[in-house]
Amino acid sequence: MSTDFVPRPDAAFEIFFRNIIDYVIDNNPRWKYIPQGDVDALERVFAQWNNAYVKTLVPHIPQLTSEKNRVRITTEHALRAFINRYLRWPPVTDLDRDKMRIRNRKEDRSSQAVPVTIPEIEADTSVIRRLSLRMRDYGTAHWGKPAHVHGIELAWSIKDTCPEHIGDLPHLEIATANPIILTFEEEERGRHVFFAARWINNTAQPGPWSGIESAFIP
Repeated sequence: MSTDFVPRPDAAFEIFFRNIIDYVIDNNPRWKYIPQGDVDALERVFAQWNNAYVKTLVPHIPQLTSEKNRVRITTEHALRAFINRYLRWPPVTDLDRDKMRIRNRKEDRSSQAVPVTIPEIEADTSVIRRLSLRMRDYGTAHWGKPAHVHGIELAWSIKDTCPEHIGDLPHLEIATANPIILTFEEEERGRHVFFAARWINNTAQPGPWSGIESAFIP
């Protein structure tokens, strides 16, 4: 049985996503925590999903199902990134997460120490419309996360110039193994992707960010 808290059926995902949107809008004035621009962006992501989904609830051509499936992937990805960036941490509480149907983390008496090292990132651009990013500790011989961490957090964005701050990289990826693969549209080829990474332990406590690096979309 899957332990993923994000529902797989589209109808259940629609309800789950809408509930999170409504709860965040209602409670962010209390949290005073999530930038309004990011809340607005999540609302737009939900609107994209809802627009694609409702078209498949009536007799329709197969292409609309394909489009709905594509939008489901991208919107679920954006929702997970929003949850990992904002809804895992105080001032959002366990009770808040219960009401949003987001699984709470269990306490782990053998939790790992907070990471203190910085990842080195290598970008593989050998496949068109794809970046494959792998990490290791600086100075080590083998690619992969060090023994003292649980996973990798990658922040990234397509931009014309290098951002000054990690906060200017709005997209987040969480992985427990190399590589992290980013895929792009044909019209995005040749543009710059900027990215940075940090290690996280098994209770999602992060270490320091790497520097911001970049690669062209092949």
